[in-house]
Amino acid sequence: MITLYHCQAARSFRALWMLEELGLPYELKMLPFPPRVFAKEYLAINPLGTVPLMIDGGTRMTESSGICHYFGTRHGPTPLVVGVDEPGYGDYLNWMFFSDATLTFPQTLVLRYSQLEPEERRSPQVAADYAKWFLGRLRAVEAATGQAETLCAGRFTAADVVNGYALRLAELIGLGKEFGPNVAAYWARLQQRDGYRRAVAAEDQAGAVHSSFLSLLTP
Repeated sequence: MITLYHCQAARSFRALWMLEELGLPYELKMLPFPPRVFAKEYLAINPLGTVPLMIDGGTRMTESSGICHYFGTRHGPTPLVVGVDEPGYGDYLNWMFFSDATLTFPQTLVLRYSQLEPEERRSPQVAADYAKWFLGRLRAVEAATGQAETLCAGRFTAADVVNGYALRLAELIGLGKEFGPNVAAYWARLQQRDGYRRAVAAEDQAGAVHSSFLSLLTP
């Protein structure tokens, strides 16, 4: 049984969504956000104090996009992963890494310095600068989704899962209104997927008794 440690709407949602797309059995362990502060016992399991933590037998992973690729390769075969012999393999890998290193990283700084830090430590300038960074990098998604309904290989893949989460986070922190038309249409399509809807439902059901970073956002 796969075990996934998760906070509501955190980047661990990527792994949860991938599990639902694959139809794999799993145990979802919800934590309050941030777990390193509100669930200190979690540090004994994951010294980083971050989510996700995925445990699959003897395998332990903490990088959300890597976990999605692992699920597809370890528990495949599945069309959600692009094979090394397919023409779109390079594009697939690039989008997998792009999702967190290029898209999610600046969003975390927007969130931190606009809403999560105490008032005296917030920095509107830092938040604005990294919002521009994110939106500038989002141009790559705008271009790609102007040519096809998915990011690579002519089909829905794990690359859409991991980048789709970045769009979910952007919407939650107030950047969704800046989406270009192609990204907005792409995000709308992703939200119609059964796997996405099941993941949201599983998250909502399991997280009903836990706080999330959503509760910390300014209305």
